[in-house]
Amino acid sequence: MTTPCIEFKDVVAGYKDFMILNDLSFSVSTGSITLLMGPNGAGKSTVLKTLFGLLTPKQGHVYLNGEEITGATQKYLLAKGIAFVPQGRNLFGQLSVYENLELGGITLGMKTTHERIPEVLEFFPRVKERINSAAASLSGGEQKQLEIGRALLLRPKVLLIDEPSIGLSPMVVQDVFKLLRKLADQGTTVLMVEQNVKSALKYSDDAIALESGRLVLHQPAAQILADPEMDRLFLGASAKV
Repeated sequence: MTTPCIEFKDVVAGYKDFMILNDLSFSVSTGSITLLMGPNGAGKSTVLKTLFGLLTPKQGHVYLNGEEITGATQKYLLAKGIAFVPQGRNLFGQLSVYENLELGGITLGMKTTHERIPEVLEFFPRVKERINSAAASLSGGEQKQLEIGRALLLRPKVLLIDEPSIGLSPMVVQDVFKLLRKLADQGTTVLMVEQNVKSALKYSDDAIALESGRLVLHQPAAQILADPEMDRLFLGASAKV
């Protein structure tokens, strides 16, 4: 049996006395895109924060390629190949595109960072054209691409990404999803939270639905898209196309 890339076993996690994840168990295959679905407060972002070491489970276990990483530090998790692109904008607006990329590679050392920046920019032609521009002057789509590019400097084995489409036009959203699909096809495991559920499912391999921090569904994305009942239960009129 193949060892999953990511595995949660009976995880309970949250803030102080308020637990958001409740006995959550699931696994994610290597080189796949898995979409986390569910209403606000279901625990989707909490899964990403727990996996990246921003939250430590109160109970349960988290594994990466069979190694237990429960409670591991962010520094250790970065070294193991996990990168996180959080929700919102997390750039230094007054610094140039190049300088923001340099900061993204701070754990690599400048020599390695400078070697990798041209490689990363090949994924983002529009950002490459504005390499000396201040990050604040970029469009919303270009800023999101820069954030993803900063994560790619680490050559992550696992990419965690939270709501990548916020503030982006539909065309740019599709470009972001296509990039994530390309990364997964090259072997990167992607775990994504996304509000544009139907669009995201078209590029995903699997989907996990959460409710009150518990697993309610784990199925292939194509199966959910093809099933009218799944559409009614988990997508519905509120799901953006």
